[in-house]
Amino acid sequence: MLVYLGIDWSEQKHDLSFQNELGAEILHLRIPHSENGFLTLNQSVANLGASPAECMVGLETAHNLLIDFLWAHGYTQIYVLPPNLVKSNQGRHRQSGAKDDRCDAALIAELVRTDRSHLYPWRPGSLLLQQMRAKVSYLYFLTRDIVQHTNRLRSILLRYYPAATQVFSALDTKICLDFIQAFPTPQQAAQLDFETFSAFARSHHYPQPKRLLLNYARLQQPQPIPAAETVQAFQDEAVQLCQLVKMLVQRKEEMLQELDRLYQQHPDHVIFASLPGLGARLAPAMLVKFGEDRQRFPQPELVQALAGTCPITVQSGKSKYVRFRQSCDHEFRHYVQQWAWHSLQHSSWAEAYYLRVRPNCRSDSHVLRCLGNRWLAIAWKLWVSETPYDETYHLRQHALRLRPRA
Repeated sequence: MLVYLGIDWSEQKHDLSFQNELGAEILHLRIPHSENGFLTLNQSVANLGASPAECMVGLETAHNLLIDFLWAHGYTQIYVLPPNLVKSNQGRHRQSGAKDDRCDAALIAELVRTDRSHLYPWRPGSLLLQQMRAKVSYLYFLTRDIVQHTNRLRSILLRYYPAATQVFSALDTKICLDFIQAFPTPQQAAQLDFETFSAFARSHHYPQPKRLLLNYARLQQPQPIPAAETVQAFQDEAVQLCQLVKMLVQRKEEMLQELDRLYQQHPDHVIFASLPGLGARLAPAMLVKFGEDRQRFPQPELVQALAGTCPITVQSGKSKYVRFRQSCDHEFRHYVQQWAWHSLQHSSWAEAYYLRVRPNCRSDSHVLRCLGNRWLAIAWKLWVSETPYDETYHLRQHALRLRPRA
């Protein structure tokens, strides 16, 4: 007996709607987010005469302990519905816009029943993939945090100590952050002699000793003098932000090393390591986004849609236009665009494609999405066939496609 289960989840409780194959609700439950609540769900399925494998489950998140419980107890048909899919169907039965948790659970169950052919069952993947996925997500979070705090530090320095932003190449480097902590005011920087500055640089193993004089000259250039009150108001925050950014950068480096160790153990790393421009940082992220289930993406268009690199065509009657895809995995799109940019220095055909297409694109971001779209199609083919990339073979096949037919 097939049973369709819709779950409207929350942190404290979950609404469950059980439907039969005709779409009639045969049971509604509200369970707490606890072990007893999960066991109640499992017992309810058994009482309805269905096995876990016969229960089609729909919910809106994979980031919940409930989904781990379901998978561990044999519920293999789990569908994670995009929230915008549920939202766009809110008026299916209630045009007034009224809604509640029970109604949402029933809607999710119905969507699983009627639209299951357009959905794909959720799979957790191997333990190694799950560990990599968690670290890739954490690294993305750390990177955004570093950028956010570095931007805040820059805005503060421009307010009271602009010379500190010009001494070294980047604010998020250890030597620059240590310099601001050691000399947190423009007055201290103005009193700094070249010998002390050189000693500071040598203690940090500065790789460009010939540029020290130029760096010191930047520091000594005449600058607007801030009020003493302004310096006093901002210097403590600047020092604290430097310490925070250093901690985040160090944590990010540790996580990158741990991710690389896991990545080298995965059998698919040979495929992604062969792709030009991915490198040690982007390759694990791309492996995680593709996953291990070869049935998940039967066509390359599905990967491209998930990454948001392929545009959307809107056509009605005589009207037709193409627009940017908003609904996608934004983290995935970020990685693909970074890959496209780095591939320009590692692939001759990528550089030629960029130069040919750029005049027809509105921006650099646009052309990188187009190039990333091409790369995703290549990566999908390699991922499905489980073969590494060979640029010579790719160029030969590309030339054959361009050859005029007899």
